[in-house]
Amino acid sequence: MRKTKRLSLSQMVLVLFLFFITLTMLVPLLNILAKSFSSPLESPKMGGLTIFPKGFDLINYTIVFNHPILVPALINSLIITLVGTIVNIILTTTAAYVLTREHLTLKRPIMVFLIIMMLFDPGLVPEYLVVQKLGLMGSKWSVILVTAVNVYYLVIMMRYFEKVPISIVEAATIDGANHIQMLTKIFYPLSKAGVATITMFYAVVRWNEYFRSGIYLTRKSTDTVLQVILRQFVVLGDTVSIIGQQNVFDYNVAARVDYNALKGATIIVAILPILVLYPFVLKFYAKDVFSGGIKE
Repeated sequence: MRKTKRLSLSQMVLVLFLFFITLTMLVPLLNILAKSFSSPLESPKMGGLTIFPKGFDLINYTIVFNHPILVPALINSLIITLVGTIVNIILTTTAAYVLTREHLTLKRPIMVFLIIMMLFDPGLVPEYLVVQKLGLMGSKWSVILVTAVNVYYLVIMMRYFEKVPISIVEAATIDGANHIQMLTKIFYPLSKAGVATITMFYAVVRWNEYFRSGIYLTRKSTDTVLQVILRQFVVLGDTVSIIGQQNVFDYNVAARVDYNALKGATIIVAILPILVLYPFVLKFYAKDVFSGGIKE
């Protein structure tokens, strides 16, 4: 029979401490979720430690998903996150592959230039003028292209690619593999953890982006993204942006809405896509970078 390993006193204390830390993050989220599903008559009475809904009601989510601006904003956020992350991964991995080749001409000056660009950000004004000159104002590409490559994530990807055994690269070269095949069939499979890591980083940054969206996506009210609406409602307390512009609800419905619970529903909708993405990415962290490769 398999023996169960007993925890020492210090390990038990550490487990309890980490469990308490987890509760400090999990309980507020569950409380927001419970309030968002509760009746508007009951949700104001709920304390900060309540994690179960009272008087189950979907009015908050009905308002959110029938909003004439919020639903297009949610779709815009999904499009920018999906397309932007794909652009990020393609450009970052291809650049990392090129910069890790041994005989690359001017490799050192290129790296010095990239590091300088990372440390000394030119600022928003030159960026705004470039976007304006390119005619991208009001276009989703204005948000996607200005953050196409993050130098820090590029360096992370380079570290993973540098660990790929040279013997595998040489064998693929002898077999006639070109650079595209080398990248997709060797470097990607042997660097799944790195690709998954920067994919998560990029996706979170894309999804949470509101500053540039609030500047560039201002041509029409439906051009904005979810995080801009979320900031107006949750941070600035702009209830008009959620209730006042809707024609689908009468004043009696608007009068009985608990705005704190409605904020909770908006927050849940905003964080749900990232929470769904996490389990798919975390499975790569426990795997060896060389799984499936040839041992030297």
